[in-house]
Amino acid sequence: MSSGPNHIPDNVLRIYLIAVCGTGMGALACLLKDLGFTVTGSDQQVYPPISLLLEDKGIPVLEGFDPDHITPDTDLVVVGNAVRKDNPEAVRMRELGLPFCSMPQAINHFAGFGKKSLVITGTHGKTTTSALLAWILFSAGLDPTYIIGGILKNFGTNYRVGDGPFMVLEGDEYDTAYFDKRPKFLHYDPIAAILTSVEFDHADIFRDQAAVKNAFDSFISGMSPQSTLVAFDQDQIIRELIQNRPCRIWSYGMDPGSAWRLGKQSAAPPWTHFDVIKNGGLWGRFQTRMIGEHNLWNALSAIAVADSLGISLPEISLAMKSFEGVKRRQEIRGCKNGITVMDDFAHHPTAVRETLRAVKSFYTAGRIIAVFEPRTNSSMRRVFQNDYALSFDGADLVCIRNPPLLHKIPVEERFSSKLLVSDLKNRGIDAHFFPDTKTIIDFLIKAARPGDLILIMSNGGFDRIHERLLTLL
Repeated sequence: MSSGPNHIPDNVLRIYLIAVCGTGMGALACLLKDLGFTVTGSDQQVYPPISLLLEDKGIPVLEGFDPDHITPDTDLVVVGNAVRKDNPEAVRMRELGLPFCSMPQAINHFAGFGKKSLVITGTHGKTTTSALLAWILFSAGLDPTYIIGGILKNFGTNYRVGDGPFMVLEGDEYDTAYFDKRPKFLHYDPIAAILTSVEFDHADIFRDQAAVKNAFDSFISGMSPQSTLVAFDQDQIIRELIQNRPCRIWSYGMDPGSAWRLGKQSAAPPWTHFDVIKNGGLWGRFQTRMIGEHNLWNALSAIAVADSLGISLPEISLAMKSFEGVKRRQEIRGCKNGITVMDDFAHHPTAVRETLRAVKSFYTAGRIIAVFEPRTNSSMRRVFQNDYALSFDGADLVCIRNPPLLHKIPVEERFSSKLLVSDLKNRGIDAHFFPDTKTIIDFLIKAARPGDLILIMSNGGFDRIHERLLTLL
């Protein structure tokens, strides 16, 4: 079956997921369990929060990839996009002739049938925007289904099976599977979609920015004339992409011609207050616990979609106020001796810069200490070497870890944490290089003082640095 997956059989009972601990795959596994299927899976180097979610749901996770894990009585295998064709379990799956599919195919087949899809796309802000939209729908009594790349604090999960008409999906531009190299979001047919930003990322998949742009171009081209795209018009690439499209385009941004605009904004911790302008007139005033202008853009796009679905201004306002956010997005992990430890998923240079800019406006009592682990396939490559040097201006003290998985990257393409620290110092920023997580912790317990915010940025578990640090502070 090397040319592609089998169709999904009608009489599926037992489903096995290869690489089940990815955020999306973990959500799918739990959703399938809730739908009544017998679900098992495998992965390696599992860590919270997805590992805990699977454990709580009673889904067995087999350690490592072993051909013996795949048994002939399996009705369907779902193959994660991190799985290569030569993965031992994928090889055995094909040898046994078992039906298999990708994660988006499984979502459409088992969760999406009869649902109206709302797809959130973009390089940045997908998870927060998806989560907020799902919460607005739920608060308005529309009982949504959702699968999102982060755990909503309001629900404690990153998925939900609802009886309502809508399904909220985080539309990922990353590839689908080894047998389908198209972006995942091309599998979805939304009645409404959001496009937050288009920047170069996923350097292991996309050749350059033009390739990323082409992926989003394909997504917009596939939208029907009856669907609506809510697009951020402050992004030059998006402005180019939305020209002459058959679908309805609603722009959001700050231009006089933007359909949706941000008005006055003010910070009054823990709240952010902001006005929303629709078609040139004041439409509503909101308050949210989210901080930073980038999160207000996320909120604005979700508000626009909610309004298009007929959700009232009071309902949206109430949901905005009660939205608790997403784990690992500006999440306070604890406070010890006046020192606050915050966890954030930021890894792209733009995300690092905007996250620091956001917390700087809210945490003014002490210093902002930025701790960064380059861990993604892009951040471990030198493609962003110079960009990162311009991303830490909002920090008073910077700690850069040596990339933990650098051996996976060809030598000539590798990012250098030491060079980044040198570049930051040359720009007058107090920056330090660390070979591992322990040396960062040893440094911080001596350097941090009451009033400081320690902002830890990584897309991984970072060797449980948050808990270890809070224990020792």
